[in-house]
Amino acid sequence: MPADPLHRAGTPQRSTTSLPPSGSGASAIEVRRSSRRRRTVSAYREGDRTVVLIPARMSEAEEQRWVSVMLDKLAAQESKRILGDAELAERAQRLSTQYFEGRARPNSVRWVTNQNTRWGSCTPSEGSIRLSHRLQGMPEYVVDYVLLHELAHLLVPGHGPRFWRLLEAYPRTERARGYLEGVVAAERLPHLPDVRGE
Repeated sequence: MPADPLHRAGTPQRSTTSLPPSGSGASAIEVRRSSRRRRTVSAYREGDRTVVLIPARMSEAEEQRWVSVMLDKLAAQESKRILGDAELAERAQRLSTQYFEGRARPNSVRWVTNQNTRWGSCTPSEGSIRLSHRLQGMPEYVVDYVLLHELAHLLVPGHGPRFWRLLEAYPRTERARGYLEGVVAAERLPHLPDVRGE
């Protein structure tokens, strides 16, 4: 009897495609299950979609968790390519169009190295936005959140209810804030001495 083509070695048993969470950088996610894959999970970009390879026996809940983990890993790898000021300004323009109907129009957006206690700043009277160089290498959704935060200040000064309502449009606001809070908390931890030499 010929082998079932769906269970041939190396052929995925099941493949599902879905829309990604906002800010993931891909238009679709394809999950490919394989009976040959036992424990490892991997992911890569293929054109305008992300392909996630998982073991066939994985539950739906595990699949969802691993897709999220792998999207974050890919985003972190991609964000290590440092954006220049011109690319940062283009990104701010795209975010303003997507979330604020293009109403936030900065005159300049650039990286700075003199902001060690804040992630970004905005001077509404000048229309200038500055992001701390410490954000370079963080996941895209975190940089996007900080850009949106500063863009929102071009529309609403201060941090009142109107300001936070603007940021509710970005679906990864809470996640990005949690990421940044984790970075700040980690920086406050005492650094233990290296004891390997003892």
